[in-house]
Amino acid sequence: MRLDGGGLDVDDAQTRFEFPTLETSRLLLRVLTQADAEALMHHFGDDDVTQYMDIESCTTLEDAREIIAFHEADPGCRWGLFDKATGALVGTCGYHAWERGQPTPEAEVGYDLGRAYWGAGLMTEAMHVVIPFGFERMGLVKIYAGVERKNDRSIRVLERMSFERRGIEQDGLIYFDLFHTRWRDASFG
Repeated sequence: MRLDGGGLDVDDAQTRFEFPTLETSRLLLRVLTQADAEALMHHFGDDDVTQYMDIESCTTLEDAREIIAFHEADPGCRWGLFDKATGALVGTCGYHAWERGQPTPEAEVGYDLGRAYWGAGLMTEAMHVVIPFGFERMGLVKIYAGVERKNDRSIRVLERMSFERRGIEQDGLIYFDLFHTRWRDASFG
């Protein structure tokens, strides 16, 4: 058994892990709730945002509610990225498929950003708190991400965060891994 800083047994797969609100200089990362459905519908209603995701663009409020419900049921979480200055939802990120209770716990990280916010460094900024949280609080040994070959912006974020490309592609995706030891040895770890 390993306890996190708050005393939670992170190896107990039956315990619901409470994901806190995280903060950067420009962003507030808060777990999405059903109260965010309208903002999420508008965000995921943009085909440019969803073009590299495994979801269709949202066309109804129910579509957004289903996405939130999926993440509420998943052992990981999906944070909404909210602009601290305006309160607007600018994107989402989080962990999916968390392998809790395994000898080498791992999870997939995923993220997306509204088109109006591309190129401003916001996702890299968010990942600078999401990655340490995964290793330090969730007890992950490995964080991985699957990215479509044409998604250059996402690939650059992963490379900036010291993820390494796996040698093979699966299901049309390029996979990247970041192991705790590599992150710890990197300049930001």
